[in-house]
Amino acid sequence: MAKIIELKEAMSQVKEGDIVGISGFLGVGEPFELIEGLVAQGTKDLTLASVVTSHPGKEVGVGRLCENQQVKKYIAAHVGTSPAAQKEFFGGNMEVEFTPMGTVVERLHAAGAGLGAVLTPTGVGTILEEKQEKVTRNGREYLVYDPLKLNVALIKATKADKYGNLYIDGTTKNISLQLALAADVVIVEANEVVEVGDIKPDDVYIPGILVDYIVEGLSEKEHHLMMGDLWTETKKLAVR
Repeated sequence: MAKIIELKEAMSQVKEGDIVGISGFLGVGEPFELIEGLVAQGTKDLTLASVVTSHPGKEVGVGRLCENQQVKKYIAAHVGTSPAAQKEFFGGNMEVEFTPMGTVVERLHAAGAGLGAVLTPTGVGTILEEKQEKVTRNGREYLVYDPLKLNVALIKATKADKYGNLYIDGTTKNISLQLALAADVVIVEANEVVEVGDIKPDDVYIPGILVDYIVEGLSEKEHHLMMGDLWTETKKLAVR
């Protein structure tokens, strides 16, 4: 059964040097409040895994961790929408492991499923060959990627029941299931916490057995106080 806790306690689960996976795509389905809690905590030397950074413009979401210089390595398809991530990368303060989106997803899936590696033709014939082993199977060339195991996953959910079952609306699902499978500790920011049974079985996207902690999303007023000037930008993206 998942434990419902406060934001500060939840972020104390993230330790220096952890590999942290974060849901979201250009801000959609991103756990803004968990990220802001992690920024406030100031945990350093993190390795982040996501498909991309947040939407272009003022720093919100995962870019805030780069802005606060908490990230030593970023695994993603690109980081071009975050000025802070670009600054950290080109300034030599942060390593970026450029990995195609689908490959990020499959590496997470492989970690959750206990598989030994991912073979993908994506990237064959490109500069990705410089860092990845290449093998031939049945006459076709593939790049070999190790599974992407996470210490912690931070996930956004539309609803969570008190057991930890999650309903995630539409495209906000993105890579949340793969993150939950690949992580030792799963922390969820839920817009709403409901009683067990209030989420129909067919609507459960991530089962409670995969979820460790739930943080109930802040009210609009509380969110505004915490996020300050970032509120205008995040309000446009948050699915509430």
